[in-house]
Amino acid sequence: MAKKATKKVEEEPLKLFYIFYNQERWDNWLKTLSEASFDDDGKSDEMPEGFRILDGFSVDITIEVLKIIKLYQNKRFTRDEALDKLAAVEAIVMCTPPEGNLGELVQILQLPKLVLFAGTRKYLSGEFDKDIKTLVKKGKDQIDKDMELALETASNIAAAVIDGAACCGKYVKDDLENPTLFDEWLIECERINESMTSLKNFDESTGEDD
Repeated sequence: MAKKATKKVEEEPLKLFYIFYNQERWDNWLKTLSEASFDDDGKSDEMPEGFRILDGFSVDITIEVLKIIKLYQNKRFTRDEALDKLAAVEAIVMCTPPEGNLGELVQILQLPKLVLFAGTRKYLSGEFDKDIKTLVKKGKDQIDKDMELALETASNIAAAVIDGAACCGKYVKDDLENPTLFDEWLIECERINESMTSLKNFDESTGEDD
């Protein structure tokens, strides 16, 4: 008896599922940070292990947040979808810090991220200024008088950087020994700039076209 031919079923192209920053990832970083040493052994020019981990922790958050922006730019998310995903990550990152020394480290991490989340929201709104030099001068004048206004200015800079403007290393070089909070936000804007460059080809060809 002849074997019955089976009809070949064509499989649909796989769509990628992006796993964004989640509570487990945050908790894993916290555990690693809590076990790290911050002691300087005096024998190496490198910063202590704990500070290297803290820096890696910070970079990881910035890159993961900006992946959401890249997916919005690539038309994989609507503006509302991007805002929802950003809000979910922000709720994790800007949570109440734990007690003790670990909590102090988390606060050090959180302060620069204020401008990351405010800047991404402003970028998605589409309403921001691109005159970086003027914005930096304004923010430096505001920081000791009105922190909220200074954050608004810094978030405008962050939005412009996400949009392609160059910033902000040259504006903080002279202030690194005694940086203000606004300087910390400018450093985060520079990190945003570096991260957007590293994500240039992120999601360039994935799954089906929308």
